[in-house]
Amino acid sequence: MNARTIYRFLASTALLLGLSGASLKAQESASVPASQAAGAPQVEVCFVLDTTGSMGGLIEGAKLKIWSIANQMIAAQPRPRLKVALLAFRDRNDSYVTRLFDLTDDLDAVYANLRTFEAGGGGDEPESVNQALYEAVTKVTWSSSRDVLKIVFVVGDSPPHMDYPDDQKYPAVCELAVKKDLIINTIQCGTNPRTTPIWREIASRAEGRFVAIGQTGDVQIVRTPVDDELATLNTAIGATLLPYGHAAQRRALMAKQAASEDADASAAADRLAYNAATGRVVQGAGDLIDDLRTDKVTLAGLTPEELPTEMRTMTSEQQQEYLQQQAARRRELQARAAELLKQRREFIDAEMKKLLEAGKGNSFDRQVAEIIREQGRRRGIQYGDGTAAQPQPPRPDETDSQPQP
Repeated sequence: MNARTIYRFLASTALLLGLSGASLKAQESASVPASQAAGAPQVEVCFVLDTTGSMGGLIEGAKLKIWSIANQMIAAQPRPRLKVALLAFRDRNDSYVTRLFDLTDDLDAVYANLRTFEAGGGGDEPESVNQALYEAVTKVTWSSSRDVLKIVFVVGDSPPHMDYPDDQKYPAVCELAVKKDLIINTIQCGTNPRTTPIWREIASRAEGRFVAIGQTGDVQIVRTPVDDELATLNTAIGATLLPYGHAAQRRALMAKQAASEDADASAAADRLAYNAATGRVVQGAGDLIDDLRTDKVTLAGLTPEELPTEMRTMTSEQQQEYLQQQAARRRELQARAAELLKQRREFIDAEMKKLLEAGKGNSFDRQVAEIIREQGRRRGIQYGDGTAAQPQPPRPDETDSQPQP
């Protein structure tokens, strides 16, 4: 019996036990993220990462902590709308100079792109920092609104080449960043004395902060007693996905979920927390339950070929019943996940307090979170004390109406 068959049995059983037949929109109203409210702040962040050979530890740590960092970025009230870009850089004569993944609110896509980053190249110490900075300022599709918090984090261990005659030098790029209302922060990995003064100057010129961390990023992965169950719940919640649309969209949706199930248990748990906070199972479009609830699609607007495979031969009434079953099972699993995530957060907060007391809190992810909170407050974004956003179990259904195709 495969996972989908097991899920159908469980969903049918749940319906027989009396779960409400409320419409998807009404049933899921409690899960609509606070960031959808009018006037929610907007945060745009670009990570400019040195990916030369000496940066392997930081890159691997970032892969483990990107969901945790994202949770910190949205831990404000009202919850910000977050977009993230990635820009990898090396140097001329390496396999690439820069690789840009533009701003997106699809954190699953950000995670997938980050997973492609590997350390390599470099070797002559100075790197193409100037070009990377210039592209972060000019090629990322930043919002033109001055109400949006726009932040760049430059992370690396080497100074820029200042001997390339056709380069855009960092003083001019910093001036341009200020004109575009961008804040540039610099995070130095390691202790290269030739890097420190330039990293400090870049941050000072672009109204940002300079911080120094260990060469590997010093990220702390705290294992908790509930991680294994959360990993199991991540898989079970993924089994409620209903991919729809053209074939490429359906494949992309399932690839995102598969990547999360292949991830470290702590990263999968952080992803669950982010999804719960934002009211989704997978970031981006492609899941029929979430997209019906948020009016991104209607059943009437889909051709039979665009429907999930198991729904194509169903009558309209059968489709409605099946959607309700899937949504009910999903809410049950999400409610359990919310309980465990709260326990996990409390455990991690206690362990991190011990690490801080032992002088081990100067990590990449913690520095990013502190800078975001500080610079967010400048724009009136009300961040708390540094704890991540806590998902809440969904409220009871409020109506008994049927979802309309």
